[in-house]
Order: sequence, then structure tokens, then C-alpha cells
Amino acid sequence: MSSNPSPSEILDVQDFIDKQKFSRYQWLILALCFLIVAADGFDTAAAGFVAPALAKEWGLNWVQLGPVLSAALVGSVVGALVAGPLADRIGRKRVLVGSVVIFGALSLASVQASSIEALTLFRLGCGIGLGAAMPNATTMISEYVPAKHRGLLVNVMFCGFTIGASAGGFAAALLIPQFGWKSVFFAGGIVPLLLAVLLLVYLPESVRFMVAKSWPAERINEVLSRISGAPLQASRFKLHEGAEATKHKPVALILSKRYRTGTLLLWLTYFMGLLVYFLLTSWLPTLLKDSGMTLKQASLITALFPLGGGIGSIVCGYAMDRVNAHRVVAVAYMLTGCLLWSIGQLSGEMLSIGVLIFIAGTCLSGAQVSMPVLAAAFYPTNGRASGIAWMLGTGRIGGIVGSMAGASLLQAGLGVGVIIGMLAVPSFIAACALLLKDVVSRKQTHALAITSELTPESE
Repeated sequence: MSSNPSPSEILDVQDFIDKQKFSRYQWLILALCFLIVAADGFDTAAAGFVAPALAKEWGLNWVQLGPVLSAALVGSVVGALVAGPLADRIGRKRVLVGSVVIFGALSLASVQASSIEALTLFRLGCGIGLGAAMPNATTMISEYVPAKHRGLLVNVMFCGFTIGASAGGFAAALLIPQFGWKSVFFAGGIVPLLLAVLLLVYLPESVRFMVAKSWPAERINEVLSRISGAPLQASRFKLHEGAEATKHKPVALILSKRYRTGTLLLWLTYFMGLLVYFLLTSWLPTLLKDSGMTLKQASLITALFPLGGGIGSIVCGYAMDRVNAHRVVAVAYMLTGCLLWSIGQLSGEMLSIGVLIFIAGTCLSGAQVSMPVLAAAFYPTNGRASGIAWMLGTGRIGGIVGSMAGASLLQAGLGVGVIIGMLAVPSFIAACALLLKDVVSRKQTHALAITSELTPESE
């Protein structure tokens, strides 16, 4: 553990965090962010789990249910694009608490919906809260963990989404037969509202944000003291981010000359990844059934696709902390493309298709979950929440495109093997974009190093 600095020294905040053992206080922050993402996963998946019961009770067909099932995804795009810049202005904690309250309250309000239009509107609002929560939880935890463990710990947090989504399925199975479909939305509302109280009491503001916004030294010392376990009395703090990081407003910063190319490459990568992910999760059962499998076989194989997501996340996160992070994620996208192309060459071989689908899902999920880690490392504090949020927001547009593209490809009469094989193309595009982004990041890091040598650090 590093020794405490004297009051006259300028304390480098990230260097200080990197030299400490991972404290109980940081574990608490990680646990709270994990619960936020888990609640996000529960509410995101809730509509899909209640859809059959809702359709039966209200006499709806699948076309009429479409807007309800997609409303949260559309809302999440809006939430991400708005909340990122807001968090860079007023703080990560305020936006996190607000977003959890929004999606909790509107999930609870869904219980009162008496028409498909009202339920769609509530799900749209819920999606705005969901879209705001994920990028800010990522930003918060990335600013509290040591750089050497950032990939693994941020990816561990993201495992909460899968656990939350799975919990939604179990909750639906237990609650709907006894209390009806509204009970799932009730649970999805009450839990986040209780979580919001815990966030207000126990979650601190990001220490890097406090330094960037020149908060009082005693507030910053209080948080850093809880990390180190010893009292701190530093009076000045610094962040190694260069002068340009404070010149622009958040969105202008991530689109400024220094960051623009990297930003667009991150957007392209995440867009392509979610296009593939949502097309497969939305249409794989139909594609496999059309290939001659029974509905049960198609459903079981489709269930294998997201099953390895946690494994992929942990493996990618562990590797990113030890070797070139961009190349690790790019390899995961490349493997996804190769596996999808291979699946496209198979016909009716259920066991082989199942194994390849599981591995492809593991690779793709690991790559997608790791993308916010790359974004967090790329952007400075004043634009980090915006950079992560806008990448997630534009990526979700890719998810919408993927969900819609499946119907168009089927309508065009393309074979199952052709459609799945075609998805290798966006996977390879994502990999190539990341390799190019690696070059951009190296240049940007080099430029920041030169700027730091030529420009005195400000308080």
C-alpha cells in the first residue's frame, strides 16, 4: 500500500487508486453497480416474459404485441444519448439514482395499464431509464477500480445483466400462474425503487468526477480515505488527461478532432455487434424451425446462444487486463464471424449447430460486454459518461436494425444457411474497426503524453 501524501503534495487520483488494495468500500461500489445492471436486465427482459400471458388475457396477436416488446429498446437509445452528457455535467450518482427511479416507477406504473397503447408508453419511458442506467454504472465502476483489474471487474459487473434477465424468467414462472402478468412488472418496479434508496445512502459520487469539477478537497479526501483505510489530508489533486479534456462540452469533446475517429470506430463496432446479436436472438428460433427442426429443438439451440455470455465476459475481461485489450475483443469478433460462417455451411446437424451456436454466443457476448471497458479507457473524465452512453445508444440502433432485418431477409426467400453465414460480415467489420481503433488509441495516448510534458498540470 502506498504511503499517504503530505497536504502540500499534488495527489494523482488514478495512481493513488492503482496502488491500493481493492478495498471493502470499492467492493461495495461494485456490488451496487452490479445490482443496478441486474435490475436493468430484469426490467429489459420483463416484457418478453409476460408477452404470452398478456396476449392471452387481452386477445392480442404477435403483430399487436410488437410495439410493447420493442418500446423499451427504443427508449433506451434516447436514455443513453441524453443521460451520458447529463452525467458529465451534474455527476454520475445523480443520474444513476434518477435513472433507477425512472425505470422502477414506470415498471410499477405498467401494472395500471389498461390498454396496449398505455403499456407501450410506459415501456418506452421505462426504456429511457434503462438506457440511462447502464452507461453510468459502467462509468462509475470504471472510475473506481485499479487500471490493472478494470477489464475483469467491469465485465463482472455486466454479468449482472444476464443474471437479472434470468431472474425475470424465474420470477415470471413463479408469479404469473399465481398473480398474473402484472406481478412481474410490480416486482420489476419495487426492487429498483428500494435499490435507489441504497444508492442514495451508500453510493459515492465518482472521485474522478469530483476532481474534474473541483469539488472541495475534504469531500475527495473522505472517499479516498475509505479506499485506503487511512485518513487523507491532500489539498490538491490531478488527473492525467491533458488540457483539451476541459476545453469542450461532453458531446463536443468525444467528437473533437482528437477523439472523433476513435468515437466513430467504437460506434461502428458496437452497432455491428448488436445487429448480429439481436438478429440471432430475435429470429434464430424461426430460422432453425424453417430448416426442419422442431420448435422444441429450435428453442433449445437458441437458448444456448446467450448461455455462455458470463463465461465470455470473464474470459475477455481477464485477458484484456493482461494483453492488448483491443486485440482481445477483435479476436472475439473474428471468432464469432468464423463460427457463424461455419454454422451457415451445416444443414440439419443439430449437435454441431448447437455446439457452434454456444461458442459463437460466448464470443459475441464477451466482445459486446467488453466494449464499454474500451470506451471508458479511451475518454477523459469530462466526456467518459457521454462516450460510453453514446456508444451504447448508437449500438442499440444496430439492435433495432437487426431485429427488423430478420423479417426482410426471410421475406426475400434467403435460406437459413445464407442468412446465418451473412452475419459473419458485420462480425468481421467489427473486428477490423477495433484493430483500426487500436492504432488510433496508441496515437491518442502518445499525443496525451507529449501534451502532459509540455503543459503544466493544473490543480
